Parts: sequence; C-alpha cells; structure tokens
Amino acid sequence: MTLKIAIPNKGSLATAAADILRESGYRQRDDSKQLTLSDPENGVEFFYLRPRDIALYVGEGTLDVGITGRDLLRDSGAQAQEALTLGFGRSTFRFAGPQGRFTDLEQLAGTRIATSYVGVVQAFLDERGLEATVTRLDGAVESSIQLGVADVIADVVETGSTLRQAGLETFGEPILQSEAVLITRAGADGTALPEGFQVFRRRVEGVLVARSYVMMDYDVAEADLEAAMRLTPGIESPTIAPLSRDGWFAVRAMVPRDGSQRLMDELYDLGARGILLTDIHACRL
Repeated sequence: MTLKIAIPNKGSLATAAADILRESGYRQRDDSKQLTLSDPENGVEFFYLRPRDIALYVGEGTLDVGITGRDLLRDSGAQAQEALTLGFGRSTFRFAGPQGRFTDLEQLAGTRIATSYVGVVQAFLDERGLEATVTRLDGAVESSIQLGVADVIADVVETGSTLRQAGLETFGEPILQSEAVLITRAGADGTALPEGFQVFRRRVEGVLVARSYVMMDYDVAEADLEAAMRLTPGIESPTIAPLSRDGWFAVRAMVPRDGSQRLMDELYDLGARGILLTDIHACRL
C-alpha cells in the first residue's frame, strides 16, 4: 500500500518541508508546477496542495498524512490532528489595534475583528466568553481599520514593524503559537494509522534529532573520565574505548548542537584533548 502525503505547494512551508523530506531519503519534485510525485521505492506518493487545503484532505481521509501549519489546521475545522511538530515555520498570532486604544482582551467585546484566520480567532473568543464580529479578509489586514472595516485585527506578528507603520500595536496574550506540523486523520490511534506511517514518521524524527544534535569525540585521561561523562552523557550513554596511550580513553557521545562550543571549552579545561564535532545527517533512536 502506498502512503499518500500532502505537501505545501508554495511558500516558506513548501521549501522547508521539501528539505526535510529530502534529508529523510524521499524524492522531491524539481519542477514547482508538478502536482504529484511518486516514490515507489519508499512506498509513498506526494501531492502538492495549497497549505490551507491540506488539513481538509487529510481529515476527510482522501490523503493519509500531511504537512501544514498549526494555524491552518486549527482554522480549517477539519477532522485532523497533530502527530509531530516539525520545528520550522514558527509564527505568533496577536490582536492589534490603534496605538493607545486597547490594553486588555476584555475590550474586544462588541468590536469588529478582521483576520485571515476566522476559525482560530473565533475559537479563541469562544473559550473566553467574548462576543465580537469576526470578518475574514484575505491578504494584508492592517489597512482594514483605517478603511473603517474593522476596529481590531488578528494577524501574524514577527517584528511588529508593519503594524507600527500602520499606527497599530499589539495587546493581550498571543492567540496562537504556530509552527509546521505533521498531521493525520483525527482519532487515528496506533492500530488505525495508515500502513507505512510509522516508518515515515521515524525517518522525519531522525532528521529532526540530527538537526538538533552533533556527534562529539574526544580523548581524556582516566582520572578525568567520570567528570567528562557527566558533561557528555549522550542520548543513552557515551561510547568509551581505551587508547594505546596508557590511562587514556576515547569518548563519543551525541550532544545538543546549541551550547556545543561551550561544552568543548569545558572539556578542554577539564583536560580532554582531540575534541571533534561532527554533523549528524540522520539517526534512529
């Protein structure tokens, strides 16, 4: 059975999704106009769709798995669920209004809110018992207040420079922290998942771990071995082998990429030598 996978057809999610799939050993298209791609060697078929539609296809069971944004999943109302967070395409959704006018979410009651994500915003309001009129506008929504269409907007906020140029400022807590996610049909447990999904997920997880870790090798004297191992415990435990140099050992361990340079300094101060860092392209844990 072929696993049918929905992939974003354009935008930042599309590029990052294609990269992680290539690193996971899957074929990817070399023509942006290509709508489908079969990879029979790996038992998968890719369908390149609008990111906003992916959750609907997966939720209906037309396709088995998809990569899309958490914001698009929540906004769709589809019967699909997150199976794995992918660590890219991060964004923050906030309310914004004219500078100095809004300070608290309770002030949203009775307002007109313009957004491209009606489902996300309406769910946020419903959870807090707030009543407001939510209007869908595609594309930039910053001008809607100036044009008299809305009192407040709800949109992705990165640096906030676009809002400031429009005379707006954010207020209240974030509506949603979004990122790219791997999704399956809602209610799919371990036995209901489509054939081949676990292998696909394991490959993608292996790339995510490889991106977050590096392999560290170093030589250390026996007297300092225990202290060095406490610094580099590895995923399960470090690999240790005696060197031909009497009383010295070679140590290998996976360590987090973040802070790895500082860790090298600490090992060197401890007395370790021949300290090496190596990228990991994929792994299985």
